Amino acid sequence: MKGLPFILFAVAAICAVIGMAWGIVMSASGDHTLSPAHAHLNLLGWVSLALFGTFYHLVPNAGASMIAKIQAAVAIAGVVLIVPGIAMAINQAGEALAKIGSLLTILSMVIFLIVLVTKGRAPA
Repeated sequence: MKGLPFILFAVAAICAVIGMAWGIVMSASGDHTLSPAHAHLNLLGWVSLALFGTFYHLVPNAGASMIAKIQAAVAIAGVVLIVPGIAMAINQAGEALAKIGSLLTILSMVIFLIVLVTKGRAPA
């Protein structure tokens, strides 16, 4: 594996390790206050990024496109912003980061849908 799929899987694996460690810390401390942020890190960071990487690996012409690279960058930025944003919102330190991360996350999925529809089909 190389290129965009590798990058997405590498970031996904980093998210998974951080998410798992965070879960262990929450369990050991008995404080699950930030579990929504932890869940978003695991689902958006690990699962979604890995699924994007899988698609781009299986459909290399889609993964080689500029729109796919933009989609991946927006998805990664969304995770990087939404997770601390949710933690900040829970701690009543503001919701702006969570809102920006949420918008980037849904934008990345809309872009992915465009990639899927325009580049995801095998040639006839």
